Amino acid sequence: MTTTTSTTVDLDELLAAARALSLAGRWDRALRLLDATTCDSSVDRARLALAAAEVALQSDWFGGTDLTGARAEHAEKLSSGADHDLAFVRLRHDYFRLLRSEGAFRPGPDGKDPEALAGLRCRAHDLHEDAPDEVRRGWAAMYLGLIADNLFAERTVAPAHYEAALRAGERGGDDLLVREALRHLGDHDHDAGDHDRALERWERATALGARAGMVPGVLTQQLLLAVLARDSGDAAGAAVLAREIARWADAIGADPVRAQATGFLAGADPTAPPQDSGS
Repeated sequence: MTTTTSTTVDLDELLAAARALSLAGRWDRALRLLDATTCDSSVDRARLALAAAEVALQSDWFGGTDLTGARAEHAEKLSSGADHDLAFVRLRHDYFRLLRSEGAFRPGPDGKDPEALAGLRCRAHDLHEDAPDEVRRGWAAMYLGLIADNLFAERTVAPAHYEAALRAGERGGDDLLVREALRHLGDHDHDAGDHDRALERWERATALGARAGMVPGVLTQQLLLAVLARDSGDAAGAAVLAREIARWADAIGADPVRAQATGFLAGADPTAPPQDSGS
């Protein structure tokens, strides 16, 4: 016999709890919490569906699942019209699908549909121009940079977008946006040979991710610190850190992160820039 009980919970608090679970890598738990919640208001049901799509996106990115498409379609059915946040989920999902194929990250434009790439950049530009606040504008700027960097291999174009995202995150108090901008600005510092500046940015990004409770993101950030350790000649220390990252990632089911760490141990460079095909 199953006993069912119900209780009333503030929706903002529930959504915040689901987001915290998702950041911690507890994507299944976050989705079960959202799916177990019922709302009388159609607006609130749409908010629940959007939150579930955002959790699914985190799960796909860090956990290697394939959940976002169905969750985003459900959120669209419940949406009352144009929704900036849902459009941003769609943008991030399409960026992810263009960046990763057959379970492997494949940066750069080679082998990708030029119209799909151009369309994605256009959508990011529209989200930037139509953003309802500075933080959302900053996130759109962040993805304009990522699209330029990782899909078009336009390494000189991306940093200005990251700087804009960093300023928006600082002013808006969004630790995760600041972390993301610092992570990628540090990558450019590293490629330019300015390892001190890269270390400064990457250490701060790691701390911000930890403060936000972003467990898989902290692991990916620590892998960048392992890169710097190996570059500085501390191969043994870098290997110790990478083995722990792989162990933690395996424990929480973050398979792509574990694969990155084991690849690093085998000699791969996770910071290697995409090849410029001249596009």
